[in-house]
Amino acid sequence: MAHAHFSDELFEFLHELRLNNNREWFQAHKARYQAVVLEPMADFVAEFGAYLPKISTHFVADPRAHGGSIFRIYRDVRFSKDKSPYKTHAALHFRHETGRQVHGPGFYLHLAPGEVCAGVGIWRPASETLTKIRDAIVAHPTRWTQAISDQAFADTFALEGESLKRPPRGYDADHPHIDDLKRKDFVASTDFTQDDATSPDFIDRYADACRTATPFMEFLTTAVGLAW
Repeated sequence: MAHAHFSDELFEFLHELRLNNNREWFQAHKARYQAVVLEPMADFVAEFGAYLPKISTHFVADPRAHGGSIFRIYRDVRFSKDKSPYKTHAALHFRHETGRQVHGPGFYLHLAPGEVCAGVGIWRPASETLTKIRDAIVAHPTRWTQAISDQAFADTFALEGESLKRPPRGYDADHPHIDDLKRKDFVASTDFTQDDATSPDFIDRYADACRTATPFMEFLTTAVGLAW
C-alpha cells in the first residue's frame, strides 16, 4: 500500500533549523533530525531502488547515511564567508554506477520549506567533461535537438544554470546551438509543492519526472562516455 515518505514535520524541522543554524540547537534536536528527515530520506532511497532500473540500469540508489544517495546536512564552510554549519534543505542524488570517480549526470531531489524540486543533469562539470558534452552537441546536433525539445521533457523541465558570456574557445560562434555550447551547467529542474512531497504518490510522481528526462539524461550520459 502506498504511503507518504515525507511529512510536514520534515519541513518544520528545516524551517526551525534555518532560524537556529548553530551546533548547540542541532545537537539538542539531532534525534528529531534522524527521525523526521534522515530516516524518511533513507526509506525513500531504498524504495526508489526498484524504480531506477525502469529508467536506466546504470544508476544507483544507496540508502546509506554516509557516502550514499543522501547528501550530508553539514556544510563545507572552509572557503565560504557564510560559516553556518548546516544546510537548511534535504537532498538526494542518484548517481551513475561509476560513482564518485566520474563526474557524470545524476537525478536529484531537493526538499526545503516552500521549495521542492527534481533536478536532472550535471552541475558544474570539470573542464574535460564539459568539453565532451560540447563536442557531442557539435557531433550530434539532431540528437541534442531531439533531447531538449522532446515534448514531455520540454513541458516538464526547464533548463537552467550559468553560461559563458562569450563562445567557448574552439567552437564556432555562429553554431546553431551556440547558446547551449556556452553552458557551464547542463541541468534542468521541475518544481513540486510541499503538498506533493507529503502525498503517498510522490515517489511515483518523482519517478515519472525522472523517466520524462530520459532523452536529456541519455544524451549527457553517453556524451561523457558512460553506459546508459
